[in-house]
Amino acid sequence: MAKDEIFDKLKGILVDEFEIDEGSVTPEATLFDDLELDSIDSIDLIQKMKEFMPAGTKFDPAIFKTVKTVQDVVDALVPYMG
Repeated sequence: MAKDEIFDKLKGILVDEFEIDEGSVTPEATLFDDLELDSIDSIDLIQKMKEFMPAGTKFDPAIFKTVKTVQDVVDALVPYMG
């Protein structure tokens, strides 16, 4: 899956599930400051993104401890999205 497709899926989840204004979801937006997500929200976000990964995909959730922006999440997911 290409980065722009991952971004679109991620943006859709943030807008639909977390009720974040669509205009606020940009690659540069920070998850915790700009989008006001907390650590529980980030876990929920990862779980929602797993729905788009190929069946049986395993990844280390620790990689998400270093993400700060929406683009960081996209970049971290690229290897797992098939």
